[in-house]
Amino acid sequence: MDGMKIYVGNLSYRMTSDELQQLFAQFGQVDKVDIIIDRETGKSKGFGFIEMPVSSEAEAAIKSLHGTETGGRTLTVNQAKPKTDAPRRPSRPPRHG
Repeated sequence: MDGMKIYVGNLSYRMTSDELQQLFAQFGQVDKVDIIIDRETGKSKGFGFIEMPVSSEAEAAIKSLHGTETGGRTLTVNQAKPKTDAPRRPSRPPRHG
């Protein structure tokens, strides 16, 4: 059984992935922590993703952490929606001739 990917929004811009991992580690094993960084500024975009291998632990984390305040902000925590859209094709094949 594979785990769950969790979306975490409204993070403090000062929050580190270590701090985020500790937050979720209270509920179980955390495989991966990804805070999304703005390429232009190098600063956090204020959201990220957590991967937890055990779905029941992930669900407990979502229930417990959603709506809680961390770093002065109220977290949005929910199951990340899987990308179901088809892979993007190049808009137009290169023409020969």
